[in-house]
Amino acid sequence: MNIDDIKTIGVIGAGNMGHQIVTLCAMHGYKSICTDSDGATLKKAEAFVDRYLPGRVEKERLTAEQAERARENLTFTPSLEQTVKDADYVIEAIIEVVDVKRKLFAELDRMAPSHAILATNSSAIVSSRIADVTSRPEKVVNVHFFNPALVMKLVEVVQGPHVSDETARISMNLCDRLDKVAVHVKKEVEGFLLNRIFGAIIREAQWLLEMGVATYGDIDKACVYGAGHPMGPFRLQDLTGIDLAYTMALEAFKASGDRSLLPPPTLVEHYIKGEYGEKAGKGWYDYSEK
Repeated sequence: MNIDDIKTIGVIGAGNMGHQIVTLCAMHGYKSICTDSDGATLKKAEAFVDRYLPGRVEKERLTAEQAERARENLTFTPSLEQTVKDADYVIEAIIEVVDVKRKLFAELDRMAPSHAILATNSSAIVSSRIADVTSRPEKVVNVHFFNPALVMKLVEVVQGPHVSDETARISMNLCDRLDKVAVHVKKEVEGFLLNRIFGAIIREAQWLLEMGVATYGDIDKACVYGAGHPMGPFRLQDLTGIDLAYTMALEAFKASGDRSLLPPPTLVEHYIKGEYGEKAGKGWYDYSEK
């Protein structure tokens, strides 16, 4: 199997990452099918596409013909089986909970063609914790897009010990075809590359906040105006989702038993209040007017 054999891509999950990934695939000529267990999320994803593509035409980033072809490539369906039954490559973008992913991958293994590669977009859960529920562990791989996937160029392809060289090569080539910059992570490590680096920054930022050394706003300012970051760690959490940060921290604690990995009190407070960040109108910052 090689990159030219990839014609159809199935995306599982139409949320913040999934609807962008499937749109990206469609824009680059792939027959792209997206599903979600929540009907409202699926409708919201389709509505996004119907706004986004004409918007790209208005901004002269796409021609009308390119937008039309991309829309023709896209299908949204509540059926998991319809999404993957003809797929050559499957990308999972659901909640960051190991047990939920394992259940899904067992279903994907049963429904998808035997040649299909099954990729997880997880930013924290390594594919070796999922691959053993399938009959094709050599084809189960981490392919981690960054948010927003339609904008961010970086994708991490993580080759765990079970992943074949062919799967890694095809995944890297697919990223190239999607006009992304792929990096090959040759060993499974917590946080992969970039989130491992960011994790150290965020842990220190949270400690400074919890100890009353500075406010989250001033910590963000220090990172932006001193370190040259495009945004500070708390603003970044608002963008990616405080609920995601909370869930990932709990999963890391469950896997290791290390209490230092538990979500800090101020993060828990925002999570309990439903203040998940920009998408909820409030997180560390207030976005209600937006």
